[in-house]
Amino acid sequence: MASQFETWSLDREIVLVKLLNHPRAKVFAAWMDPKALAQWFGPTALNIESHEADIREGGVWRFDMVGMFEGKEQRFPNLMRFLEIVPNERIVMDHGTPDPHDPNRFRVTVTFDEQADGKTVLTMRQLHPSRERRQAVIGFGAVEYGLQTLDGLAAWLDGRAKAEAD
Repeated sequence: MASQFETWSLDREIVLVKLLNHPRAKVFAAWMDPKALAQWFGPTALNIESHEADIREGGVWRFDMVGMFEGKEQRFPNLMRFLEIVPNERIVMDHGTPDPHDPNRFRVTVTFDEQADGKTVLTMRQLHPSRERRQAVIGFGAVEYGLQTLDGLAAWLDGRAKAEAD
């Protein structure tokens, strides 16, 4: 499984970018705080139920995305393994299901670039195991869901800044 992630290939990549009105230390901190992460992460129609959150290099975050679909609650088990964390600069993780042999697991690299005006450009790159898998996740809304996640982060940060100002 590791060998497929040794080479970055544009035909397996999804890139999402968001300009956040906050310094990168605050943006990065929102990723490192398990309680915060569970509040803003994920598509808008889903809630996060965190089961285990050890957010450090070598740690994992095990959680369910939970939502109502056609009148029934559905759960989507997730597991992130944190491979590299460079404070205020980069987070590299594998994201998939709790199945250790998940064939659809993908690599995520998040970078935090602070601008001269104190804003942060967050770039989230996903590398999927195959071109076909990338196409499949785009087909079921991965780009829209990823952008909703980044919008959730922005809203959470804006709410925190407002609360601190009051």
